[in-house]
Amino acid sequence: MTDASPLLEETTVDLLFSEPELQARREHIVEFIADTVEAAGAEGAVIGLSGGVDSTTVAHLAVEALGPDRVRGLSMPSDVNPEADETDAERVAESLDIEYDVIDVAPIVEAFVDAAPPAAADDRTALGNVRVRTRAVLNYFLANAGDRLVLGTGNRAEAATGYFTKYGDQAVDCNPIGNLYKCQVRQLARAVGVPEDLVTRTPSAGMWEGQTDETEMGLGYDELDAILAVHVDGPLSKSATRRTLGVPESAIERVVELYEQSKHKRAMPPAPERP
Repeated sequence: MTDASPLLEETTVDLLFSEPELQARREHIVEFIADTVEAAGAEGAVIGLSGGVDSTTVAHLAVEALGPDRVRGLSMPSDVNPEADETDAERVAESLDIEYDVIDVAPIVEAFVDAAPPAAADDRTALGNVRVRTRAVLNYFLANAGDRLVLGTGNRAEAATGYFTKYGDQAVDCNPIGNLYKCQVRQLARAVGVPEDLVTRTPSAGMWEGQTDETEMGLGYDELDAILAVHVDGPLSKSATRRTLGVPESAIERVVELYEQSKHKRAMPPAPERP
Protein backbone atom coordinates (compact mmCIF):
# COMPACT_ATOMS: atom_id res chain seq x y z
CA MET A 1 0.00 0.00 0.00
CA THR A 2 1.28 3.47 -0.83
CA ASP A 3 1.26 6.54 1.40
CA ALA A 4 -1.54 8.98 0.62
CA SER A 5 -0.48 12.02 -1.40
CA PRO A 6 -2.10 15.44 -0.97
CA LEU A 7 -3.68 15.00 -4.41
CA LEU A 8 -5.14 11.65 -3.40
CA GLU A 9 -6.50 13.05 -0.15
CA GLU A 10 -8.07 15.95 -2.06
CA THR A 11 -9.79 13.56 -4.48
CA THR A 12 -11.11 11.44 -1.61
CA VAL A 13 -12.57 14.55 0.00
CA ASP A 14 -14.18 15.47 -3.33
CA LEU A 15 -16.01 12.12 -3.29
CA LEU A 16 -17.75 13.00 -0.03
CA PHE A 17 -21.28 14.37 -0.05
CA SER A 18 -22.31 17.85 1.01
CA GLU A 19 -24.67 17.88 3.97
CA PRO A 20 -27.80 18.24 1.79
CA GLU A 21 -26.53 15.51 -0.55
CA LEU A 22 -25.80 13.21 2.38
CA GLN A 23 -29.26 13.66 3.84
CA ALA A 24 -30.84 13.09 0.44
CA ARG A 25 -28.81 9.91 -0.10
CA ARG A 26 -29.73 8.66 3.36
CA GLU A 27 -33.44 9.22 2.68
CA HIS A 28 -33.13 7.61 -0.74
CA ILE A 29 -31.58 4.42 0.67
CA VAL A 30 -34.12 4.21 3.48
CA GLU A 31 -36.92 4.55 0.94
CA PHE A 32 -35.24 1.94 -1.28
CA ILE A 33 -35.15 -0.61 1.53
CA ALA A 34 -38.78 0.01 2.49
CA ASP A 35 -39.97 -0.15 -1.12
CA THR A 36 -37.98 -3.31 -1.90
CA VAL A 37 -39.35 -5.17 1.11
CA GLU A 38 -42.89 -3.98 0.39
CA ALA A 39 -42.68 -4.92 -3.30
CA ALA A 40 -41.64 -8.43 -2.34
CA GLY A 41 -44.51 -8.76 0.10
CA ALA A 42 -41.94 -9.67 2.75
CA GLU A 43 -42.32 -9.35 6.51
CA GLY A 44 -38.94 -7.72 7.03
CA ALA A 45 -35.21 -8.19 6.51
CA VAL A 46 -32.26 -10.29 7.64
CA ILE A 47 -28.74 -8.81 7.83
CA GLY A 48 -25.48 -10.61 8.41
CA LEU A 49 -23.72 -8.58 11.10
CA SER A 50 -19.94 -8.55 11.27
CA GLY A 51 -19.47 -5.50 13.47
CA GLY A 52 -17.82 -3.68 10.56
CA VAL A 53 -18.87 -0.34 9.14
CA ASP A 54 -20.73 -1.70 6.10
CA SER A 55 -23.08 -4.12 7.86
CA THR A 56 -23.56 -1.74 10.78
CA THR A 57 -24.54 1.11 8.46
CA VAL A 58 -27.02 -1.09 6.59
CA ALA A 59 -28.51 -2.23 9.90
CA HIS A 60 -29.05 1.38 10.99
CA LEU A 61 -30.69 2.26 7.68
CA ALA A 62 -32.87 -0.86 7.76
CA VAL A 63 -34.17 0.04 11.18
CA GLU A 64 -35.00 3.53 9.89
CA ALA A 65 -36.85 1.98 6.95
CA LEU A 66 -38.65 -0.90 8.63
CA GLY A 67 -38.49 -0.42 12.38
CA PRO A 68 -36.52 -2.65 14.76
CA ASP A 69 -39.22 -5.34 14.96
CA ARG A 70 -38.84 -6.14 11.27
CA VAL A 71 -35.04 -6.39 11.18
CA ARG A 72 -33.17 -9.50 12.31
CA GLY A 73 -29.41 -9.66 12.68
CA LEU A 74 -27.26 -12.73 12.29
CA SER A 75 -23.73 -12.90 13.68
CA MET A 76 -21.78 -15.81 12.18
CA PRO A 77 -18.31 -16.05 13.67
CA SER A 78 -15.90 -18.87 12.94
CA ASP A 79 -12.68 -20.18 14.43
CA VAL A 80 -10.65 -17.65 12.40
CA ASN A 81 -12.48 -14.54 13.59
CA PRO A 82 -11.35 -12.47 16.57
CA GLU A 83 -13.73 -12.54 19.52
CA ALA A 84 -14.14 -8.78 19.09
CA ASP A 85 -16.04 -9.37 15.83
CA GLU A 86 -18.80 -11.27 17.61
CA THR A 87 -18.87 -8.76 20.46
CA ASP A 88 -19.13 -5.81 18.06
CA ALA A 89 -21.91 -7.50 16.06
CA GLU A 90 -23.91 -8.16 19.22
CA ARG A 91 -23.31 -4.58 20.39
CA VAL A 92 -24.76 -3.27 17.12
CA ALA A 93 -27.85 -5.47 17.39
CA GLU A 94 -28.47 -4.54 21.02
CA SER A 95 -27.97 -0.82 20.40
CA LEU A 96 -30.58 -0.95 17.61
CA ASP A 97 -32.89 -3.16 19.70
CA ILE A 98 -33.20 -5.75 16.94
CA GLU A 99 -33.57 -9.49 17.39
CA TYR A 100 -30.37 -11.37 16.58
CA ASP A 101 -28.83 -14.82 16.59
CA VAL A 102 -25.23 -15.97 16.94
CA ILE A 103 -24.33 -19.06 14.93
CA ASP A 104 -20.82 -20.50 14.93
CA VAL A 105 -20.07 -21.52 11.34
CA ALA A 106 -16.96 -23.54 12.27
CA PRO A 107 -18.78 -26.90 12.75
CA ILE A 108 -20.61 -26.42 9.45
CA VAL A 109 -17.38 -25.62 7.61
CA GLU A 110 -15.72 -28.62 9.25
CA ALA A 111 -18.48 -30.83 7.85
CA PHE A 112 -17.61 -29.59 4.35
CA VAL A 113 -13.93 -30.28 4.99
CA ASP A 114 -14.70 -33.80 6.18
CA ALA A 115 -16.87 -34.47 3.12
CA ALA A 116 -14.45 -33.08 0.52
CA PRO A 117 -11.20 -34.61 -0.79
CA PRO A 118 -8.40 -33.98 1.74
CA ALA A 119 -6.44 -31.62 -0.53
CA ALA A 120 -9.36 -29.18 -0.81
CA ALA A 121 -8.84 -27.80 2.69
CA ASP A 122 -5.21 -26.99 1.88
CA ASP A 123 -6.36 -24.15 -0.35
CA ARG A 124 -6.77 -21.19 2.00
CA THR A 125 -8.90 -19.16 -0.39
CA ALA A 126 -11.20 -22.06 -1.22
CA LEU A 127 -11.70 -22.77 2.47
CA GLY A 128 -12.29 -19.08 3.18
CA ASN A 129 -14.95 -19.00 0.47
CA VAL A 130 -16.70 -21.95 2.15
CA ARG A 131 -16.97 -19.86 5.32
CA VAL A 132 -18.47 -16.94 3.40
CA ARG A 133 -20.90 -19.13 1.44
CA THR A 134 -21.97 -20.86 4.63
CA ARG A 135 -22.96 -17.48 6.03
CA ALA A 136 -25.01 -16.80 2.90
CA VAL A 137 -26.87 -20.09 3.30
CA LEU A 138 -27.67 -19.28 6.92
CA ASN A 139 -28.87 -15.79 5.98
CA TYR A 140 -31.32 -17.28 3.52
CA PHE A 141 -32.32 -20.08 5.87
CA LEU A 142 -33.53 -17.53 8.41
CA ALA A 143 -34.91 -15.19 5.75
CA ASN A 144 -36.98 -17.90 4.07
CA ALA A 145 -38.24 -19.21 7.41
CA GLY A 146 -39.36 -15.72 8.45
CA ASP A 147 -40.59 -14.51 5.07
CA ARG A 148 -37.89 -11.84 4.94
CA LEU A 149 -35.40 -10.47 2.43
CA VAL A 150 -31.62 -10.67 2.80
CA LEU A 151 -30.03 -7.21 2.76
CA GLY A 152 -26.53 -7.07 1.30
CA THR A 153 -23.75 -5.06 2.89
CA GLY A 154 -21.37 -4.68 -0.04
CA ASN A 155 -20.16 -1.28 -1.27
CA ARG A 156 -19.16 0.09 -4.69
CA ALA A 157 -15.42 -0.43 -4.18
CA GLU A 158 -15.90 -4.11 -3.33
CA ALA A 159 -18.25 -4.69 -6.25
CA ALA A 160 -16.01 -3.01 -8.81
CA THR A 161 -12.93 -4.97 -7.77
CA GLY A 162 -14.69 -8.28 -7.23
CA TYR A 163 -13.73 -8.26 -3.58
CA PHE A 164 -16.50 -10.60 -2.56
CA THR A 165 -17.16 -14.31 -2.74
CA LYS A 166 -19.25 -15.37 -5.70
CA TYR A 167 -22.54 -16.78 -4.39
CA GLY A 168 -21.37 -15.73 -0.94
CA ASP A 169 -21.54 -12.24 0.54
CA GLN A 170 -23.17 -10.92 -2.64
CA ALA A 171 -25.82 -13.63 -2.60
CA VAL A 172 -28.46 -11.18 -1.42
CA ASP A 173 -31.82 -9.71 -2.42
CA CYS A 174 -30.62 -6.11 -2.65
CA ASN A 175 -27.58 -3.94 -1.90
CA PRO A 176 -28.61 -0.73 -0.11
CA ILE A 177 -25.08 0.76 -0.08
CA GLY A 178 -23.96 -0.87 -3.32
CA ASN A 179 -23.50 2.47 -5.10
CA LEU A 180 -21.35 4.07 -2.38
CA TYR A 181 -17.58 4.15 -2.30
CA LYS A 182 -16.02 3.11 1.00
CA CYS A 183 -15.28 6.70 2.02
CA GLN A 184 -18.93 7.57 1.39
CA VAL A 185 -20.09 4.61 3.48
CA ARG A 186 -17.96 5.86 6.36
CA GLN A 187 -19.42 9.35 5.96
CA LEU A 188 -22.95 7.98 5.99
CA ALA A 189 -22.11 5.74 8.95
CA ARG A 190 -21.14 8.74 11.04
CA ALA A 191 -24.33 10.53 10.01
CA VAL A 192 -26.58 7.67 11.16
CA GLY A 193 -24.76 7.33 14.49
CA VAL A 194 -22.41 4.40 14.02
CA PRO A 195 -19.78 4.46 16.81
CA GLU A 196 -16.43 5.80 15.62
CA ASP A 197 -14.51 2.65 16.60
CA LEU A 198 -16.67 0.67 14.17
CA VAL A 199 -16.39 3.31 11.44
CA THR A 200 -12.60 3.05 11.54
CA ARG A 201 -12.30 -0.68 12.26
CA THR A 202 -9.94 -2.52 9.91
CA PRO A 203 -12.12 -4.13 7.22
CA SER A 204 -11.96 -7.91 6.87
CA ALA A 205 -14.02 -10.50 5.03
CA GLY A 206 -13.35 -13.01 7.83
CA MET A 207 -12.03 -15.63 5.42
CA TRP A 208 -8.97 -16.66 7.40
CA GLU A 209 -7.10 -15.62 10.52
CA GLY A 210 -5.49 -12.20 10.24
CA GLN A 211 -7.00 -11.51 6.81
CA THR A 212 -7.73 -7.86 5.94
CA ASP A 213 -9.24 -6.33 2.82
CA GLU A 214 -6.48 -3.81 2.18
CA THR A 215 -3.61 -6.26 2.63
CA GLU A 216 -5.17 -8.75 0.27
CA MET A 217 -5.96 -6.13 -2.40
CA GLY A 218 -2.58 -4.48 -2.02
CA LEU A 219 -3.85 -0.91 -1.56
CA GLY A 220 -5.93 1.13 0.84
CA TYR A 221 -9.59 2.00 0.37
CA ASP A 222 -8.93 5.73 -0.07
CA GLU A 223 -6.56 4.94 -2.91
CA LEU A 224 -8.96 2.38 -4.34
CA ASP A 225 -11.96 4.74 -4.19
CA ALA A 226 -10.07 7.53 -5.94
CA ILE A 227 -8.70 5.34 -8.75
CA LEU A 228 -12.10 3.79 -9.35
CA ALA A 229 -13.78 7.20 -9.43
CA VAL A 230 -11.43 8.97 -11.84
CA HIS A 231 -10.18 6.09 -14.00
CA VAL A 232 -12.55 3.10 -13.98
CA ASP A 233 -15.86 4.93 -13.43
CA GLY A 234 -14.52 8.23 -14.74
CA PRO A 235 -12.98 9.38 -18.03
CA LEU A 236 -9.35 9.95 -17.10
CA SER A 237 -6.60 7.96 -18.79
CA LYS A 238 -4.00 6.06 -16.80
CA SER A 239 -1.43 8.82 -17.21
CA ALA A 240 -3.96 11.52 -16.29
CA THR A 241 -5.05 9.51 -13.26
CA ARG A 242 -1.44 9.21 -12.12
CA ARG A 243 -0.92 12.97 -12.43
CA THR A 244 -4.26 13.78 -10.80
CA LEU A 245 -3.85 11.49 -7.80
CA GLY A 246 -0.10 11.32 -7.42
CA VAL A 247 -0.18 7.51 -7.18
CA PRO A 248 2.21 5.04 -8.81
CA GLU A 249 1.18 3.43 -12.08
CA SER A 250 1.36 0.03 -10.38
CA ALA A 251 -1.56 1.01 -8.13
CA ILE A 252 -3.68 1.98 -11.13
CA GLU A 253 -2.77 -1.24 -12.92
CA ARG A 254 -3.71 -3.25 -9.84
CA VAL A 255 -7.18 -1.68 -9.67
CA VAL A 256 -7.74 -2.19 -13.41
CA GLU A 257 -6.60 -5.80 -13.06
CA LEU A 258 -9.04 -6.43 -10.21
CA TYR A 259 -11.86 -4.79 -12.17
CA GLU A 260 -11.24 -6.72 -15.38
CA GLN A 261 -10.71 -10.09 -13.72
CA SER A 262 -13.91 -9.82 -11.67
CA LYS A 263 -16.35 -8.98 -14.48
CA HIS A 264 -17.80 -12.48 -14.29
CA LYS A 265 -18.84 -11.82 -10.69
CA ARG A 266 -20.97 -8.85 -11.73
CA ALA A 267 -22.88 -10.71 -14.44
CA MET A 268 -25.28 -13.59 -14.71
CA PRO A 269 -23.63 -16.92 -15.60
CA PRO A 270 -23.17 -16.97 -19.39
CA ALA A 271 -25.01 -19.30 -21.71
CA PRO A 272 -24.28 -20.02 -25.38
CA GLU A 273 -26.12 -17.87 -27.89
CA ARG A 274 -29.06 -19.41 -29.70
CA PRO A 275 -27.91 -21.10 -32.92
